[in-house]
Amino acid sequence: MSSPEWELHPQLARDTAPVGDLSLCRILLMNDTNYPWLLLVPRQPGLVELIDLSDADQAQLMTEIACVSRGLRVVAPCDKLNVAIIGNVVPQLHVHIIARRRTDPAWPKPVWGLLPPRTYAPAELNRLISELHHQFRVS
Repeated sequence: MSSPEWELHPQLARDTAPVGDLSLCRILLMNDTNYPWLLLVPRQPGLVELIDLSDADQAQLMTEIACVSRGLRVVAPCDKLNVAIIGNVVPQLHVHIIARRRTDPAWPKPVWGLLPPRTYAPAELNRLISELHHQFRVS
């Protein structure tokens, strides 16, 4: 019997735009102009918790979190980076990396559920993804 193929959870597919793939993770941009917000999703089937990754893949995930955090901070200068693995709504393992500013509409509270998402205009979405591609040199 063959192992299942990795698929992106439908909720993540609906709420995001793909940026590209790193060694372990797919980078996604949350389609919400309220906050510069990226997700990292390890491309392995069946992952729910961080501990579901091998030790080597946990270390790789930390490397990719640091890389994406640095790049996001260049593209979207911020006062604080919020990095979180929650998964109460979407069980597929994914990491939120959110550039927070003291002037953002939720500061200092968490971003979840506070405001309805405001989607990017197509030109702005394309511009931001292009800037992110330049930072990460993704496939």
